[in-house]
Amino acid sequence: MTHNRIMIVDDDPNIREVLSVMLSSEGYDVEQAENGQTAVDRVYSGAPLDLMILDIMMPGMDGVEVCARVRARSSVPVLFLTAKSQDSDKVDAYTSGGDDYLVKPFSQTELLMKVKSLIRRHNEYDAAPQENDRLSTERVVADVKVDVRTRAVHRDGKKINLTEKEFDILLYFMEHRGEVVQNKDLYENVWGEPYIPSASNTIMVHILNLRKKLETDANKPKIIRTVWGKGYRID
Repeated sequence: MTHNRIMIVDDDPNIREVLSVMLSSEGYDVEQAENGQTAVDRVYSGAPLDLMILDIMMPGMDGVEVCARVRARSSVPVLFLTAKSQDSDKVDAYTSGGDDYLVKPFSQTELLMKVKSLIRRHNEYDAAPQENDRLSTERVVADVKVDVRTRAVHRDGKKINLTEKEFDILLYFMEHRGEVVQNKDLYENVWGEPYIPSASNTIMVHILNLRKKLETDANKPKIIRTVWGKGYRID
């Protein structure tokens, strides 16, 4: 049986041990990194990894920088687990390429729910490639081409590196092309959690990051359009 592998990156050994015990009891293979540089080195070495749980406040290289460096080489899902709870901290985390965010102290149930959701979304396209192959796996909007099976995105022939969450958002929009997608529907289908008003900030940051990567001019989007007072739409 193949177990999903999770890296815990935190300078607090007590936090690392608590998380290791919790996740190991759920059947995950867990490794620890006591600082950001160690985590980056392991990712750059090509070691297989299904999820990174990452603190922000660490000496030397903080979690936001770690995430940005990891994103240069890997699309592994990144869950920020941190005591920093300000909206600006979340914006920094998502902008660096983070997929989800959980504030300490945390609920074990909520942590495991997020872990399972992120890993499932990261791996699910491998589970049924035959079904994807029955249909065209390619989606095109403007000069952006999306391959659903390989989860690859190109613009003008150049690869665009999206996080797992960014890809899921883009795919959801493309599956509802021409429709106005409301925040509630987007959040509950992509994040898999009940919508709460504060989730609109999370959505907004991810949409902004997507526009920076997909649009010629993120300030004048032509792909992901805002329908004021209603939501977003891809035509």
